[in-house]
Amino acid sequence: MDITTPALLFPAISLLLLAYTNRFLTLAQVIRQLHASPDPRAEVVRRQLPGLRRRVWLIKVMQSVAVASFLLCCLSMLALFAGWQAGGQWLFAASMLALAVSLILSLIEVLISTNALTVVLEDLEGGRSLDARAVAPRDDSTGPGAGRT
Repeated sequence: MDITTPALLFPAISLLLLAYTNRFLTLAQVIRQLHASPDPRAEVVRRQLPGLRRRVWLIKVMQSVAVASFLLCCLSMLALFAGWQAGGQWLFAASMLALAVSLILSLIEVLISTNALTVVLEDLEGGRSLDARAVAPRDDSTGPGAGRT
């Protein structure tokens, strides 16, 4: 194995970290919106909280494992550059393993995210939406929602 093999992981891990950061920022925005909602203690919000907590934890762990994978990849390249073939191979294997763990955690986080969407869909099927609870019902047919069903 030469130094170019671990170097192939650099763009992949960098893009993965970017995707994880975007997931975190989106999740942070969702949590802030739920906190700012008219009734942050509503049933639909309460049902999502355990999943949101797990997702925050999972994103933190998967980012940490991806960074560890990146560092192990760097160390692998350093070992190969220094001529420590066996050490470089073991470090590269550890980097690949960490990357696989990170991807599995990412899949679990996506599955939890879809469960949260199921909670919202169930609430919508019940005839309520988050916006509908914030706005009092109207009698007139001339408002912004006139003609909608």
